[in-house]
Amino acid sequence: MQGSDEVGGADISLTIEITKGFDIMDIAAMSVMLNQAKVVQQASISVLKMAIDTGKTQMNDIVQIVQENTKMMEQSINPHLGKNIDVNL
Repeated sequence: MQGSDEVGGADISLTIEITKGFDIMDIAAMSVMLNQAKVVQQASISVLKMAIDTGKTQMNDIVQIVQENTKMMEQSINPHLGKNIDVNL
C-alpha cells in the first residue's frame, strides 16, 4: 500500500509494507491482549495492596495485645506496685 500527502507544501511519501503472516487484525488482537494483561496486572496490584493493609492491621492488633498482656503480667507478678502513692507535706 502506498500513498502520498502534502503537509505544509512538502510531499511526504508513505510506504507501508505488510509482511507475510502479519496484518492489521493481528495488531488489533495484540492491542486487546495488552490491554487485558494491563487489567490483570492492575487487579493483582490491588489484591496485593489489600493483603498488605490486612497484614498491617493484624500486626498492629498483635502489638496492642502483647502490650496489654505485658501490663497484666507485670501486675500479676508484683500486684502491690502502683497501687499506693506516698505523699509527704
